Amino acid sequence: MASSAKEEILARIRGARVPAAAPVVRGYHREGSGGVELFAERVADYRAVVRTVTDVPEALKSLRGKRIVAPSDVPDEWLVDGVTWLREPLSIEELDGSDGVLTGCAVAIADTGTIVLDGGVAQGRRALTLLPDHHVCVVRADQIAASVPDAANPPEPTRPLTFVSGPSATSDIELNRVEGVHGPRTLEVLIVT
Repeated sequence: MASSAKEEILARIRGARVPAAAPVVRGYHREGSGGVELFAERVADYRAVVRTVTDVPEALKSLRGKRIVAPSDVPDEWLVDGVTWLREPLSIEELDGSDGVLTGCAVAIADTGTIVLDGGVAQGRRALTLLPDHHVCVVRADQIAASVPDAANPPEPTRPLTFVSGPSATSDIELNRVEGVHGPRTLEVLIVT
């Protein structure tokens, strides 16, 4: 029986022996909490403001005189005096008119300098972190995973995840960087040790 060219080509493809691909080696740091120093370095590479702190309320005193959105379940000690705290429910206009937002996070990734939000405790709804121009995110050292695979098991896998790697930015065809196009222009990360 004569075979068509198509059948012959498919037979060759099916019979081809493909050597096993070499494993991809990435510089993941799997021991410990993932490395506060590495996370801070990578976040700073994205033009974020990074501060390592031991006292969150003391660090938040820099927000005095501002109108800051805070999810309803942030720790009470974060709500320092001298700040006008805006609490949910808020309209889109109220969010947009604020000076910033203060949140926690679900997990952070040292290798990529990424913060993961899942709408859990101290994070609020997604719009809270997309509309205000300044996002202050509190990251505890024990929340820092070494790598993306290490962070792949979020506390609540049914929640929508938002991955934040620096302030919102985009570039046009000529690679002119514009910040604040689809999220906060300024990201400030407080790493609590």
